[in-house]
Amino acid sequence: MCVLVLLSPVHAKQIAIVIDDIGYHRNDMAALHLPGAVTYSVLPFTPYAAHFAQQAGALDKEVLLHAPMQAINGKALGPGGLTVDMSKEAFQHELRKALASLPNARGVNNHMGSLLTQQNAPMSWTMEVLKEQDLFFLDSKTTPNSKAQTIAGLYGVSNIARHVFLDNITTEQQLRYRFEQLKTLADKYDYAVAIAHPYPETFAFLQQALQELEGEGFQLVPLSQLVQQRTIRLAQADKKSVTEEE
Repeated sequence: MCVLVLLSPVHAKQIAIVIDDIGYHRNDMAALHLPGAVTYSVLPFTPYAAHFAQQAGALDKEVLLHAPMQAINGKALGPGGLTVDMSKEAFQHELRKALASLPNARGVNNHMGSLLTQQNAPMSWTMEVLKEQDLFFLDSKTTPNSKAQTIAGLYGVSNIARHVFLDNITTEQQLRYRFEQLKTLADKYDYAVAIAHPYPETFAFLQQALQELEGEGFQLVPLSQLVQQRTIRLAQADKKSVTEEE
C-alpha cells in the first residue's frame, strides 16, 4: 500500500532568532524570558551550559550546540574548541563529547570559525558527525568564504545560514536598524535568520520588538522549522530540475 505524506505548506515571512554564546554567565539565564520561539545556542562545558539547556528544554525552547571553531585572528576558543591542526579522530571525539553534554541539541552552529569553516577536511568531519546524529548545521557566516553549507549539502546534512547579526552594535538605533533589515529580508525571501548575543541591551530591545512581529505579519519560529522548510524547497527544486531534463 502506498502512503502519501503531505508536507505542510511553507509559510511566508517567518523569522528565527538565535541567541549565541550562552553558558558563561548567570545572567545568560535571562534569555529564557524572551517571548516566543527564540532559539538558543549554548557553548559546551561552560558553567551554565547544562543548566541552561535543561531549563530551555523544560520550556520547550530549542537548543543548539555553539561549537567553538578556530578563527583567523587566533582568539582563544575555550573548552571544546575545534582547530585545523587536530586529527580527524581527535576532532570528531571532541565534537561528539560536546554534543553528548547537550543531549537536547537539535543542531550545531559555529562559534567564531572564520578559519575552520573555510577548510574542507574539518567541515567534512563535522558533517559526518551531524549526519550520523541527524542534526542540522547553521552557518554563522563569520567569513564570506565559508564552505560549511556546500559541504553539508554533499553529506546530506540539512543546513541554513545566518542573514543578520542583530547586535554587533548595541545602541537602540542600531538594534532597530538591524531588526528592520531582518524583516525586509524575510519579506524578500519568505524567511530570515538573525543571530544575537546575551547582552542586557539586546534582551531589553527584543522584549519589545518580538511582540511587534505578529501584528506586522511575521511569525517567530524555531530555527529547525526554517531548516526543514529549506530542505523541502531544495528537494522540490531538485525534483523539478530532473523532471524538466527528462
